[in-house]
Amino acid sequence: MQIIRTIGELAPALRKWRESGEMFALVPTMGALHAGHLALIEAAKAKTDRVIVSIFVNPLQFNDPNDLDRYPRREAEDAAKLEEAGCDLLWLPTADQLYPDGFATTVSVAGISDRWEGEHRPGHFDGVATVVSKLFIATLPDIAIFGEKDWQQLAVIRRMTADLGLPIDIIGHPTIRENDGLAMSSRNALLSAEEREQAPALPHALERAREAIAGGEPVEAALINARQRLAEAGFSSVDYVALVDSATLEPIISPSGEMRLIAAAFLGKARLIDNIRVNSDTV
Repeated sequence: MQIIRTIGELAPALRKWRESGEMFALVPTMGALHAGHLALIEAAKAKTDRVIVSIFVNPLQFNDPNDLDRYPRREAEDAAKLEEAGCDLLWLPTADQLYPDGFATTVSVAGISDRWEGEHRPGHFDGVATVVSKLFIATLPDIAIFGEKDWQQLAVIRRMTADLGLPIDIIGHPTIRENDGLAMSSRNALLSAEEREQAPALPHALERAREAIAGGEPVEAALINARQRLAEAGFSSVDYVALVDSATLEPIISPSGEMRLIAAAFLGKARLIDNIRVNSDTV
């Protein structure tokens, strides 16, 4: 596995792949890798000849400097996991590589980024769209793979890629979960032992809401009940629980089409997010 830290080193490495006709995938991450990330790499290896994984804790997408400072960083451990997983190239850019002196450009995706995470984390998706566009331009992969746990992020990146005309196939990979249903996330490391026991209440509340909606319960009532279950489980606050259109993220009151139940809530110092698919065929 090659380890590259500068864009200057990256370009000739990728040129060799292109000249030999090899297809390659990019898996962008912020490190602290877990089985969910490794599943993305496995999926990428099944679809292309080569796999690039980028690790960059992007300061532009953090609203709270303390949250940025707390984000786990495990470079050596991550590199060992990637080597074992068969990653071909690990790109570890520093901030000055992606945001040089005088950097003044922001990529903003209107509409789809306004609600939910966008409302509770102002500027977050501008940071995501800006850094992902930079990663895409530097690598120009054939495909890029993202986990579906960050569903709104995936939708924003798909919109951005289409709008900018980037010839990259954006692939979403199903959320990888622990045995008790909790979505794997680097932020789970922030949970205490007690909080980790409480955390599965989030996916369980979404599952109950899906069942209720499928059984004919009004959407608003199902969402109110989900919020109540989270409060009873020990979540200190709930930013949102909503039923939305899968593509546009607009809220849905009368179930139809492809939908997602999405949620974000605080448990101790950790802000957990999750989502599950709701198919209108079952409603």
